[in-house]
Amino acid sequence: MDLVEILKAALFGLVEGITEWLPVSSTGHMLLLNEFVRLDVSRDFWDMFLVVIQLGAILAVLVLFFDRLNPFSGNKSSHERRSTWRLWGQVILACVPAAVIGIPLDDWIEEHLGSPFVVAAALIVYGVAFIVIENARNRSVSGAHFAKSSSKGSSGGLRLTSDRDARIQSVFEMDWGTAIGIGLFQVLSMIPGTSRSGSTIIGGLLLGCSRAVAAEFTFFLAIPVMVGASGLRLVKFFLKGNAFAAQELAILGVGCAIAFVVSMLAIRFLMSFVKKHDFKPFGWYRIVLGVIVIVYFLLAR
Repeated sequence: MDLVEILKAALFGLVEGITEWLPVSSTGHMLLLNEFVRLDVSRDFWDMFLVVIQLGAILAVLVLFFDRLNPFSGNKSSHERRSTWRLWGQVILACVPAAVIGIPLDDWIEEHLGSPFVVAAALIVYGVAFIVIENARNRSVSGAHFAKSSSKGSSGGLRLTSDRDARIQSVFEMDWGTAIGIGLFQVLSMIPGTSRSGSTIIGGLLLGCSRAVAAEFTFFLAIPVMVGASGLRLVKFFLKGNAFAAQELAILGVGCAIAFVVSMLAIRFLMSFVKKHDFKPFGWYRIVLGVIVIVYFLLAR
């Protein structure tokens, strides 16, 4: 067992745990880290590892929000259990667009959109989007709506309001139209560098969710998405005739374990952060990182 490779796996788990939940693109960070720290594994294992390591991150969501997501809890009233089932229904519905579009295009996207410059462009574009959206929301402290506003209580329509005046202040207030709308925004995250959490949080903000609701629904939406994506990559890995060696199992296990622990901290941090701050710092960070990626890979040519 090579201790150096295990330590590298732990480092990748650390980066995955932080960047999977913050809207800064785990792909962009993994791309940069892989330039400086490379695991001594096959290309097939590496492609699978980058996706399956997310299982550690998603386990953190299940642990932190278990009571909230458990429709069988004896501590919930019948109304609360129905609300929880309804939330799960909305989560599954929101996953449909990405599944319908993403599964057939998975190999094509990996082959044609894996360029570091595509990643950098997505980092910058969505960084700017965060700043523009938050500036508009901060100017809306009076509750004025922007773009295609609909009347109060409507189930849809793009709107930009202050966080205090957001139409949806709890995930249990989510309507079906908003859920599918966020699911459509998730499709954008198939472009590497976009950030799954970044695209769905932006969708939630535009569709009238508070920052906390946009972040929380993003966490829940990740459960079927990441489990499905990880399962798909494992199937592809084994269909190519691969099998896990002992060290590969150790690398994958350590990466997932570290991602789980760090994700617990990252999720708690983000939920605390959005109660008092907006997403602009993440927007600026994305822009800076995107520029760094472009400069680095231009100089590396």
